[in-house]
Amino acid sequence: MHCFPPEYDARSRNILDEALRGLFAYKSWRAFDPGPGCPVEARYAALPALSKQMIRDHFPEGFVPPGNDIQQGLASGEIEFVQTSGTSDVSVTNIWNQKWWDESERLSWRLNAHAARLATGTHNEAILANPINVGFISNDVDLPMKKRRLARFLYLNEKTDPALWTPELIERMTAELEEFRPAVLEANPSLLAKLCRCIAGRKKPVFQPGLIVFTFEYPSVLHYRQIRRVFDAPLASSYGSTETGYVFMQCEAGKFHQNSESCRVDFQPLKPEHGGPWIGRILVTPLHNPWYRILRFDVGDLVRLDESGACPCGRNSGLILSAIEGRMATATLTTEGRMVTLRELDDIIGNLSNVDEYRLVQSGADAYELCVVGRREDRKTLAGEASFLLKRLYGNGAAITVHHREAISPENTGKYRLARTDFPLRVEDYLRNDG
Repeated sequence: MHCFPPEYDARSRNILDEALRGLFAYKSWRAFDPGPGCPVEARYAALPALSKQMIRDHFPEGFVPPGNDIQQGLASGEIEFVQTSGTSDVSVTNIWNQKWWDESERLSWRLNAHAARLATGTHNEAILANPINVGFISNDVDLPMKKRRLARFLYLNEKTDPALWTPELIERMTAELEEFRPAVLEANPSLLAKLCRCIAGRKKPVFQPGLIVFTFEYPSVLHYRQIRRVFDAPLASSYGSTETGYVFMQCEAGKFHQNSESCRVDFQPLKPEHGGPWIGRILVTPLHNPWYRILRFDVGDLVRLDESGACPCGRNSGLILSAIEGRMATATLTTEGRMVTLRELDDIIGNLSNVDEYRLVQSGADAYELCVVGRREDRKTLAGEASFLLKRLYGNGAAITVHHREAISPENTGKYRLARTDFPLRVEDYLRNDG
């Protein structure tokens, strides 16, 4: 049984009524609403999902609550327009309100004991991310530390592709960790894993932050393995989006807790043959953004509900997940058409030894291409092992091709996508009909 803050239902209802009554973006949704006399859960469940295309169609006026003036908000600096670089769709422009974002982040810290202790709002935080997503871009020239500082944040990396990292830049990153001594290190797991591969053989100790938080990407089994060779700090994944703020936070026991004071989450299970009822997609509604009314936004990810509904950490507010299964954009299919989430694939790839990076592309109903980066010299044996494991996952009729690469570059979003299909997959085709 899930518990929610006292104002959860009331706030959900108020936002829904305001949007359906007064916002142009949701005008067509009024016909789906069973009415204010119905339970709020039933009302939300009857509505469509908000897509990025719908945001583009009605941005910005269609999402701004009555009484707010966009031009005044932009002129005062209270809001700005920001463009996302997601992996599941073309980019979309959103209204950004820093105060709301910071509050959403602060509420998420309460869901992890280490974050609750370390994250004061004034703490030093180092960020290892692709500057396409956050930070300062400089591919040609290495920027001095003072040009990568912003308030309490230090951006460790200014390169859009880690292939541009030099030994000197890698040494600079580790030296700056020691100098800056961040309480929290926020990192793309792929970039932190690469840094750890580069420095794992050193005899010199590396500064250990109080907490490492993964953001931006799915943390692979390989990432965890490589990072643990260097860092023994607690690890946690923070999950959210530009549109919705901080949605889930991984606690110290490893489960993911809904940031229920900040957002509403509706879960739609997949069909049983594809992992339902425990695996499904989530639709998110921020509860406290004064400038941007986002209802039932499809963030593009699949999650696994925790079957016990409880967690050793003792927190019981909102949904509890046992795992983030990956993006719909990273799902693949078996030769018989069963959906394979990234988490299921990643667990299989994790059985391969001395593999540093991978990317799997499904080009057809039974055709799969695996690119790997690793340190094994017996490439033929590795290819055989990979083919054996992937055929067990995808089916004996799967045609598996394995390629060895010196490196795998991020996509133009700045992020790594570990798997994809070369043909479209619509999540609606895999949802349970009563979901």
